[in-house]
Parts: sequence; C-alpha cells; structure tokens
Amino acid sequence: MKKSKLLFCALGLFFPGTGLNCFYLQGIKSFWAWTQLLALFGGFVGWGLLKDAHFSSGPGWVLLTFGFIAIEASWLTTIAFGLRPDQKWDAQFNPGIATHERSQSGWLVILTVIFSLVLGAGVMMTFLAIAFEQFFISQLQEARKLSQ
Repeated sequence: MKKSKLLFCALGLFFPGTGLNCFYLQGIKSFWAWTQLLALFGGFVGWGLLKDAHFSSGPGWVLLTFGFIAIEASWLTTIAFGLRPDQKWDAQFNPGIATHERSQSGWLVILTVIFSLVLGAGVMMTFLAIAFEQFFISQLQEARKLSQ
C-alpha cells in the first residue's frame, strides 16, 4: 500500500500528539506513536491537576510539559517529513513502487508544513510565556512568605 506524504502531514497537523501520523506509517507497533499518545494523555491529566491546584502543582506542570512535547513533536515531524524529497520518501516508505506511482508532493504538503510551523511556534511561545509567568508568581509568593 502506497504511503501518502500529504496524509501523513495532514494527520500530524490536525491531530497533533495523538501519534496518528506515526500509526499511519508504521502501524500499531509504532513505539513513537504510543509514546506520543501516552504523553498527550499525561498532559490532559496534568492540566486537570493544575486547574484544581490553581497552577501550583509540580506534578501537574511536569505532566503538562509531556503533553506539550508530544504536540510539538508531532508538528516537528510534519515539518521534517513534509520537507523530505519525494525520492527519499518513496525509498523509505514506498520501496519497490512503480515509476508511474511515485509520490509527487504539491502545495498542500507545503501548506501543512507552513501551518505546522506557525502553530508550533505560537503554541511554544504561549506555553513558555505562561510557564515563566507562573514561575515568577510562585517566586513572589515565596518571597512574601519569607519576609513576614
């Protein structure tokens, strides 16, 4: 079965962190797909912990970071594999394919790469801004406790 670069990139763009793009390429035995899915689930658990603890839960931040990494890794693989030349794609994922069936990436693949880059950068900046804000707020609260 021919593996489509566009479908791989679309799965990575629209379902980040679920590992669906890795499942598409390697099937149910994909280590990275299961790792991403587990990390994403941990991120949801971490978000729940943080919400309940008013953003002051250490384990919540760790789990949320794992979920964040899973999402970012999905967008990063979309960028890396989307920019891979079609000949390399076919050699790795479509070996022995007939000449007339070779992959021909078009603008849709490039658009998934562009949107993955934009979303990845935006989510990363947002996550880092919120994390640093919460860190400095916690430092201010600890300083107030020490001064009293």
